[in-house]
Amino acid sequence: MPVLAAPADPVPPVVADAAALEATIDALANATGPIAVDAERAHGYRYSARAYLLQFRRAGAGTLLLDPLALSPDGITLADLRDLAAPIQDAEWIIHAATQDTPCLAELGLIPTRLFDTELAGRLLGFPRVGLGALIEHYFGLKLLKEHSAADWSTRPLPADWLTYAALDVELLIELRDRQAEELAAAGKADWAAQEFAHLAQRAALPPLRRTDPWRRTSGIHAVRTAAGLAALRELWSARDEIARRLDKAPGRIVPDKALAELAARPHPGRRDLHAVAGFQRRSAKRYETNWLAALERAQALPKAQLPPVHLASDAPPPPRSWEGRDPEAFARHQRMRAVMTELSEKYDVPAENICTPEYWRRLAWQPPTPADEPTVDAFLADLGARPWQRELVVAPLTAAL
Repeated sequence: MPVLAAPADPVPPVVADAAALEATIDALANATGPIAVDAERAHGYRYSARAYLLQFRRAGAGTLLLDPLALSPDGITLADLRDLAAPIQDAEWIIHAATQDTPCLAELGLIPTRLFDTELAGRLLGFPRVGLGALIEHYFGLKLLKEHSAADWSTRPLPADWLTYAALDVELLIELRDRQAEELAAAGKADWAAQEFAHLAQRAALPPLRRTDPWRRTSGIHAVRTAAGLAALRELWSARDEIARRLDKAPGRIVPDKALAELAARPHPGRRDLHAVAGFQRRSAKRYETNWLAALERAQALPKAQLPPVHLASDAPPPPRSWEGRDPEAFARHQRMRAVMTELSEKYDVPAENICTPEYWRRLAWQPPTPADEPTVDAFLADLGARPWQRELVVAPLTAAL
């Protein structure tokens, strides 16, 4: 299979100063049609999720590469970047895997009012692989190399081959969108896609959610079984987070989650335990030994009333694997509903999770509304966020499964 090794036009110079940014804004204002948009981050290398390179492509402007780090080295959003949004605000933005890129775009004042997500379109069309490379292969018979997808895009200067890679990520997005739109229309799924894309655009405009107790998402936390252990984990996580934020370094590069959980799971952990956990013997972790010991001391000084609860109260259903023993009727409903979702997925050639978010129908199975008729089930799913096209497919069979 031929490799898409270089864009049709030479890779443009990176926009890195105010004059070049103004020229970019003018170019986009004089261009027409939808605009392909992409962003490169430094996930796994940096604490922040900011964009370190922006890529645009639009008819009449060609491909444009923009360096937010050069334009805003201190990480504070430049007001000028909001001017970049003005000429493209009413255009349809074509993004692959929009939920990954829209948060860092929003930090720069770039928020779409309309978008087309090529990854989500691939899911609705029933593709088993929906990565950009797989879709480019299917539609164009070209291999798109993805060797720099996990690179540290905060690196400066950016290597020439990385810039080529970045330009290629938007090279065929507009053409890909056109072909997918045709197939969605032919399959009777254009309205489904439109509703999903509108939902994504609405989400992109919302402020980011703040998680409650983010330290509870630490990998390996299942090994920490006591309130005292959870207090130690919380303090260690917070100490690491403060260091990572200050250094703008990915927390896992300082000390991995597994090490935090392993240390916190030990009874009354101290210096000797710290030295016994391999993750804390990394050079990046050893230099902060006093921080880790201070975190353990803070946790151990807490009175019992201030220890974090081992189990949090939640209105979410328990894990389905526990239902059979806890509530056999709910378990039976769950089994019937799962069969319904499998059947719908096969019928419409769409992943079940895209037809209806699993959490929604699990909540329905665990605690059905009263009366359990179609209007009530429809309202139940609508309140959770199910789109109209999804409810049209699932309300009747899920109500029957109740």
